[in-house]
Amino acid sequence: MPTASACHILVKTKAEASLIKEKLDKGGDFHKLAKQHSTCPSGKKGGDLGEFRKGEMVPAFDKAVFNGPLLKIQGPIKTQFGFHLIKVLYRN
Repeated sequence: MPTASACHILVKTKAEASLIKEKLDKGGDFHKLAKQHSTCPSGKKGGDLGEFRKGEMVPAFDKAVFNGPLLKIQGPIKTQFGFHLIKVLYRN
């Protein structure tokens, strides 16, 4: 079963996610921005979700993690939880 490790920033609106993505594109620190803005409990750890298996996350999130580029910021990606900015650290 494939596994991956990713960090994310979860916010309520697409507009907020887009503003944070602009900061990241200009060299902003992902972990600091996650601590400041993420509504997910993982925000306290800089957005780090650790390692998880394919199928453990909601479909849109799973698709981004297992099909998107490594170490590039993806998003905003909408799920029932809000809008995510995702950085995939590795896949096995």
